[in-house]
Amino acid sequence: MKTIKVVAAIIISYYTNPATGLISKKVFSTQRGYGEFEGGWEFPGGKVEIGETPEEALVREIKEELDTKISVDEYLDTVEYDYPSFHLSMDCFICSIVEGDLVLKEHEAARWLSKEELRSVDWLPADVTLIKKIQDIL
Repeated sequence: MKTIKVVAAIIISYYTNPATGLISKKVFSTQRGYGEFEGGWEFPGGKVEIGETPEEALVREIKEELDTKISVDEYLDTVEYDYPSFHLSMDCFICSIVEGDLVLKEHEAARWLSKEELRSVDWLPADVTLIKKIQDIL
């Protein structure tokens, strides 16, 4: 089975909860607008090119897909997932926005999700395996 090596950005932002006035965190999610998994929700990212580190690939992919510069702050996990036609190896990193407004160039939609909202979208199978870890850091 062919292995596809990708990276994913777990972009976290802080906001003030209007109900409590407390500072809370949200994570950025995107809905695929193309391909075999169109309509599924995922953490943005993409393929690692030859000669790139995972961190370099992630910075490049987010700039290309979302016109935003990010910092790769911390390694979170590597997801290994068998789809029917390929094996996905996905390195996931906690990231923050350095510059830009997350402009959707390839995705159908996007949402900032709180800890309580994380299960409100239809995640792609590999991405859903991250939800518990992300809830723990939010």
